[in-house]
Amino acid sequence: MSDYYREPEAVLPLFAAARRTDPPTSHKAAQRAPLAGHRRLVVEALAAGPAGQTEIARRAGITVAAVSNRLPELRRAGLIEKTGREVAGGECEYRCGPASR
Repeated sequence: MSDYYREPEAVLPLFAAARRTDPPTSHKAAQRAPLAGHRRLVVEALAAGPAGQTEIARRAGITVAAVSNRLPELRRAGLIEKTGREVAGGECEYRCGPASR
């Protein structure tokens, strides 16, 4: 873990891993998913500087799909934000948001 976070669990808000309307299989999968870890990895990857999904995934050591799944909830929480620029491949560029600074 980087020095960027002193208490990562206290900094990152809790999110529901599955919606109440999701099927039982989604709730079972959500119980096994390392969501808090992925959220932390995405924010830590962006602490190194703005990046697109592919670069975030490379920095964090997780899949692009895992990054894509975390971006909307991290944006809603104000932990990351779009820069308004595009990177290679037409991906949106993201940076740390006001809640993570």
